[in-house]
Amino acid sequence: MPNITVARRQNALALFQDYAEKALAQGTPPKGLEQAFAATLQISPSMWSQIKSSRPIGDKLARQIEAMTGRPVGWLDAERKDASPTPAETAFLELALAAWRATNSAGRKALREQLKASIANAG
Repeated sequence: MPNITVARRQNALALFQDYAEKALAQGTPPKGLEQAFAATLQISPSMWSQIKSSRPIGDKLARQIEAMTGRPVGWLDAERKDASPTPAETAFLELALAAWRATNSAGRKALREQLKASIANAG
């Protein structure tokens, strides 16, 4: 049985990622993107922060998010396979692979540790 809470959160995060990538491509500075996205959804930045971390998205809010982002009713509820990497993700993966291949064992270990630390700090 699909977990609607998880699906809605993952889809909302995918909507933000799409929003952010388009804004950055247009030259919008990264600072304030989350607040601008929350405004697009017509919710407070605090509510968006809660949604990202743990707050379940109820039916009414799900429909609102879909309407504000031009998605059809029920779009947020559908589980999706992992999407192909975005152009920004592909560029990062290429850079990471080049760095990995250009260094020795100690350098690879340092890269791995730096990524682990970044993940730990993001949580």
